[in-house]
Amino acid sequence: MVMAVVIAADVMDLLDATIANLAGPSIRADLGGSESTLQWVLAAYTTAFAVGLVVSARAGDLVGRRRMFLIGMAGFTVASLLSGLAPTAGALIAFRVLQGAFGAVMIPQGLAMVKQSFHPDDLQKAFIPFGPVMGLAAVLGPILAGFLIDADLFGSGWRLIFLVNVPVGVVGTVLAARYLPDVPRDRDQRLDVRGSLLLAGASALLIYPLVQGREEGWPAWCFVLIAAAALLFAAFVVSERLSEHPVIERSLLRNRGFVAGVVFLAAFFVAMNGVMLIVNLFIQVGLGFTPMHTGIAMTPLAVGLAIGAASSGAALGPRFGRRVLHGGLLVIGLGMLALWWTIDRHGTAASGWDLAPALFVAGLGSGAIFAPLFDIILADLGDQEVGTGSGVLNAAQQFSGALGVAIVGTLFFQWLPHDGWSRATQGVLWVSLACYAVAFLVAFLLPREAREGAELA
Repeated sequence: MVMAVVIAADVMDLLDATIANLAGPSIRADLGGSESTLQWVLAAYTTAFAVGLVVSARAGDLVGRRRMFLIGMAGFTVASLLSGLAPTAGALIAFRVLQGAFGAVMIPQGLAMVKQSFHPDDLQKAFIPFGPVMGLAAVLGPILAGFLIDADLFGSGWRLIFLVNVPVGVVGTVLAARYLPDVPRDRDQRLDVRGSLLLAGASALLIYPLVQGREEGWPAWCFVLIAAAALLFAAFVVSERLSEHPVIERSLLRNRGFVAGVVFLAAFFVAMNGVMLIVNLFIQVGLGFTPMHTGIAMTPLAVGLAIGAASSGAALGPRFGRRVLHGGLLVIGLGMLALWWTIDRHGTAASGWDLAPALFVAGLGSGAIFAPLFDIILADLGDQEVGTGSGVLNAAQQFSGALGVAIVGTLFFQWLPHDGWSRATQGVLWVSLACYAVAFLVAFLLPREAREGAELA
């Protein structure tokens, strides 16, 4: 039952972080708003989730992981209800921030309680269903979202993709209250409030002008906010050096492989999340597909992800280490070039079948990277650093995804009026290839071999 509750929480988070891609055009058609609304619906969630992740792991030690999980799941459920009932685009964005924040409170606690509930000899077996369930959710999520939007039950339209969380969240909260164990608190832990506020402020000041600046004509205040974000990030670094209980362990920042891993994550997920947004928009708006047809057209990407992750996690990652990352990036590059060629050949007359091979290849390469990535980055860390390092990497992944939506989305909407759907989308593919090239070079600085069992730390 503990494992079931934790998996339900992770599936809700996975779906809410991804299927909003599919709902973006329907949300804008219903609530109005500008092109940046599409970016904010995604970036609001992932930014809040990223910042919250850094803080919530330590807060779980202080407050109690079971209590934090219950607060997170109940809050996530209420925020999902509010998102589904949002009267305006601005209200929806605000509720998405709440969703991300409560998701960040909920997710890190689950793993600690799973470890508390199982004997160490049974822990690996307990995690066997986790990968297939998450893979199935990634494949079926967009299709389900498209079906719910197209079905328009009771006139709900896009709102149902958030409202379906409510019964799942209510049942999950009840089961969590009944079955989750109490993990002993760590009385020696302290929360670095100053560092947490500096990190949250710097993140918000960076994301806001990147998303909103193009629409406002890049006024001076955009560059002032970006400069202020840089100053706050610098202040955060100084604060971390002085704090007795830093948000990020100082030893992590002295580890070359770990720092290179954060840079790798940034380059990789800026490209991936940005391209996911734009390809989704190209299919749904540029090609005129319905939401359900769009979800089906994106299925080859999800299937490739699942196959790539399964093969890499079981065999390739442990055997070849960081060479899997290089191989995966080369496969992604082939997929991006094939997608560029397909769009160049067919333009806005392309069909789902035309796009399927390129999307499958890109998904295959991405999945091959996902499975061993954290184990490789964490390979050189001590046992006492792995837990904190995993949390930082998760936060870096989420924040990089938000940056990708902000930067790549802004470039796309800048090009769209002049170049049209096909050329603007092709331009984004070149940007993604540049990011993947950076990741390819940085991968040479990562540890050569993966760390066994790091995902369970």
